[in-house]
Amino acid sequence: MPPGGISTEDREFVLTHRPIYSEEGLATWYRAPYKGRKAANGQLFDDDALTAAHRTLPMGSLIVVTNLTTRQQSAMRISDRGPFVEDKILDLTIASAKSIGVYRVGTAPVRIDVYQTPKPIDSGGRWCVQFGAFKSERKALQLKAKLLHTYPDAKVIEFSGEASYWVRIRPAGDDREEAAAIAQRVQPDEGDAYLTRMD
Repeated sequence: MPPGGISTEDREFVLTHRPIYSEEGLATWYRAPYKGRKAANGQLFDDDALTAAHRTLPMGSLIVVTNLTTRQQSAMRISDRGPFVEDKILDLTIASAKSIGVYRVGTAPVRIDVYQTPKPIDSGGRWCVQFGAFKSERKALQLKAKLLHTYPDAKVIEFSGEASYWVRIRPAGDDREEAAAIAQRVQPDEGDAYLTRMD
């Protein structure tokens, strides 16, 4: 990913092409909980980069986000995963939030127009389901044990977040259909199940 999130070439590409996919929903902004945190793409998280987090778009996708209230818009790239909140579809860095007028209000309705993806949106990919957030580590461990028993061929991990705990299950082959089926079947005691792309 270019320094700052996008390049001059990215901006020129957006101006000369049509989007290949669009969706609407609520966006919010976030910052790293600690200095040196890496985003899901492996690079250091940067508040000043024009990037965003999305649960299912391929990592590195070139998007334009439009604030549907103010009509401000900006190009940015997907570099992280989230938001893991039921009614939100996009998490913006501080720079991205400022670029489309979301920073002061905190949350806004947006349209995401996808212009370029390094991998197909509708096929392939490596998929998992993330459950949480749990306030209690004990409840997270209980769900982990249940998933390991029910899905012995899957990879299941429990990890801590910011004052919370999460459980992630990767079905055999990181298959999307199986991950989606697990997300439908398993109802956690706290939080929700989020179908998430890892690549």
